Amino acid sequence: MCRLLGVSSSGYHAWKDRPLSKRATADAVLMERIRAIHSRSRQTYGMPRIHFELTQEGFRIGRKRVARLMRVAGLQGVSRRKGIRTTIRGKDAQVIPDLLKRNFLAAAPNRLWVADITYIPTWAGFLYLAVVMDAFSRRIVGWAMETHLRTELVLDALNMALWQRRPSAVIHHSDQGCQYTSIAFGKRCKEAEVRPSTGSVGDCFDNALCESFFATLECELLDRRRFKTQAEARMAVFEFIEAWYNPHRRHSGLDYFSPMEYEKCHAVNQ
Repeated sequence: MCRLLGVSSSGYHAWKDRPLSKRATADAVLMERIRAIHSRSRQTYGMPRIHFELTQEGFRIGRKRVARLMRVAGLQGVSRRKGIRTTIRGKDAQVIPDLLKRNFLAAAPNRLWVADITYIPTWAGFLYLAVVMDAFSRRIVGWAMETHLRTELVLDALNMALWQRRPSAVIHHSDQGCQYTSIAFGKRCKEAEVRPSTGSVGDCFDNALCESFFATLECELLDRRRFKTQAEARMAVFEFIEAWYNPHRRHSGLDYFSPMEYEKCHAVNQ
């Protein structure tokens, strides 16, 4: 081999017995932490979130170095899929004003909630997931799953949010799907002193926060698993929202804090 490569045998043995350089040793330590963080994130985190995790652990490291080590290890984040239409506007829907005009900024929790519906494919048929998200922290404060798209689905999600948060005059923003413009939903909002708001028809930007959450759910869970039963899907979604997304999943829009961490920081600073 030495003759073929044109090097001396003594040079080869010196290279073989030479200890790792400080840089290579540091890379090995970083590689171990990167693998652990990537595994803990359910193989979903890309370079930005892994870089933030490392800085939180006290490592002084650049993003390019993290990206290089991830390439060497064959690690990468997940990408997002396109969805299907789950919300259809009712022909005789009541007119609900848009109170946001795409301004999703909230100064504190329970000032603004956003809501939407997506679908969960299983071998036993579709399940539908309705969520209510607090715009301040991106925390899912209410959610419900059913095999239908009737108004009860969104009412269950709203009732869970009301039970957990007990807000005062919170704005509830959604699209103009028939579930959100129904008489039953409007009546429940009035009883709970919730201020309903809807965006324009067929415009994803008018409900961008919920669309972003669904994209995260889809690429980090639904695209990576196949559910044989609806019970299996329900358990997986429950575990994703309550055990991962709300308490741990770092959000780039929250300075890489998780929703619950962000709310705790806000409470401490008040």
